[in-house]
Amino acid sequence: MNRLSTRLLLSHGVVAVVGGVVAYALVRLLVPRLYDMRAHSMGQMRRGLLARALVVETVNAALVIGVLAGIVTAVLAGAWSARRVMRPLDAVRAATHRLAEGHYTEQVELPDELELAAVAADVNALARRLAETEARRSRLLGEVAHEMRTPLTVLDGYVEGLIDGVFTPDPETLTALGSELRRLRRLAEDLGSLSRSEERGFDLAMAPVDLADVARGVAERLRPQFDDAGVSLAVVAPDGGLLVHGDTDRLAQVITNLLGNALTATPSGQVRVVAERTGDDAVVSVVDTGVGLDPADLTRVFERFYRAPGAGADISRGTGIGLTIARGIVEAHGGRIEAASAGRGRGTTVTVRLPALRAVQAG
Repeated sequence: MNRLSTRLLLSHGVVAVVGGVVAYALVRLLVPRLYDMRAHSMGQMRRGLLARALVVETVNAALVIGVLAGIVTAVLAGAWSARRVMRPLDAVRAATHRLAEGHYTEQVELPDELELAAVAADVNALARRLAETEARRSRLLGEVAHEMRTPLTVLDGYVEGLIDGVFTPDPETLTALGSELRRLRRLAEDLGSLSRSEERGFDLAMAPVDLADVARGVAERLRPQFDDAGVSLAVVAPDGGLLVHGDTDRLAQVITNLLGNALTATPSGQVRVVAERTGDDAVVSVVDTGVGLDPADLTRVFERFYRAPGAGADISRGTGIGLTIARGIVEAHGGRIEAASAGRGRGTTVTVRLPALRAVQAG
């Protein structure tokens, strides 16, 4: 009874039965009365009793045959209609089973019916997105393995050297070991942050925060890296008054990530940090003059493991999770983050918008 094909068939049968019963009842009720009225008007009431009975009997028999034929026809039509409807649904169901088994390349043929074609198109789109996600996941596993392999190889070499007496545990050797350990820890922290971002599980110490001060502090902390790379770093931010309700460390993490991406994407040129209030929002924008983005990449750069193609060798070394983490942090603050670019080679602007607080709310 829960099968759609059975319900379709029963619905056709019920319609046929109801229509037949109504038709039978009306004809059975009206034929004798109409016959009596006609016969009375013609003055043939008595002579027409036999003919009346014969007509009523004939009509009743014809009605029974007609109703049965209608029901049989409706059932056959319902079976054909149900089969026609269920064929594309069965194809969609088979496709979802293949998706569940990990076969993401197969596509469902679109049926002629618009509604069913829309369902099949959605399943095909889901398959494509799952295939892309699986490809990014596989690439991430390879990148994580590579990122871990390098420091682990270095650590293994140093430890074996220390055991064999090739190296001595002097400050220089221990510093090199500590650097590789910190690299592994950063990778683990990034993966943990990604997990919390997707689960909305950040631990936020919320308080009134001056977003302009956070932006200035991060910029000054990273300025030596920009100076070493020969990239100009400018900060445009008001003195106070750009208050938001947020976690200072997490917001600093977002701006640090944006500035790091901007530096990587700008071999030479300028990066600007602009903090301002726009309406009810506190806005921080990181504007660079670097490699830029294609229109198709403006939203996808925030997807996990995604890296814009052709962005250069420096960008390709990243794991592609920094902007995903940044988006999770911003959304956990009730804000939004978006990217804009005029195209390849024309720079990128990444904007963070958070609900602003009034200055009186700081107290």
